[in-house]
Amino acid sequence: MKKQTDNKFLNMYELNAVDRNGREHPYYFATRRKDGDLMCQTGELKADGTVIYAVLKDDPEKIVLVRQYRYPINKYIYELPAGLIDEGETSEQTAIREMKEETGLTFEPFTDYDDCLKRPFTQNQGMSDECDTAVFGFATGEPSNSGNEASEDIEVVIADKAMVKKILKEEIATIRGAYLLINFLHSDKNDPFAFLKI
Repeated sequence: MKKQTDNKFLNMYELNAVDRNGREHPYYFATRRKDGDLMCQTGELKADGTVIYAVLKDDPEKIVLVRQYRYPINKYIYELPAGLIDEGETSEQTAIREMKEETGLTFEPFTDYDDCLKRPFTQNQGMSDECDTAVFGFATGEPSNSGNEASEDIEVVIADKAMVKKILKEEIATIRGAYLLINFLHSDKNDPFAFLKI
């Protein structure tokens, strides 16, 4: 395996893969991890980031989204707030910090659900070893962009179910966001996290 780039947040590796017929070929993937800690080296599911599913505490029929400009697609896309986990942070601590930075809102994690849904899951596994967690909870306060970095172009969106349906039908959204929003569309304001019961 050979590291091809030396960037701060994301790097490309080339590995020598062997197909089912025994033929070798190069395979390329991106990672946020350091050499020696890559998933193909350790086999470990380790959370690199977390996505935040936050409904308003005083109105669980509304969910917090962000509409953010993303360089690779040169477009704005609807997402759930998310961020990378800092060294020593739990997923819940990351969610609280990132929600404040991205939206100005205060986040209160909901934790009364099965641990199997709190573990990391892979995404983009054909091109990356990135693993993320999802944290669910309630948001309070007033939206603000004051915590955004200069490189972030974020609009905070408080969406009701009609708006979520419109986003899913007409707008660009992430796949993980889309599936979480489907759960939101079927949620009950009296038990907004019932879909986490397995």
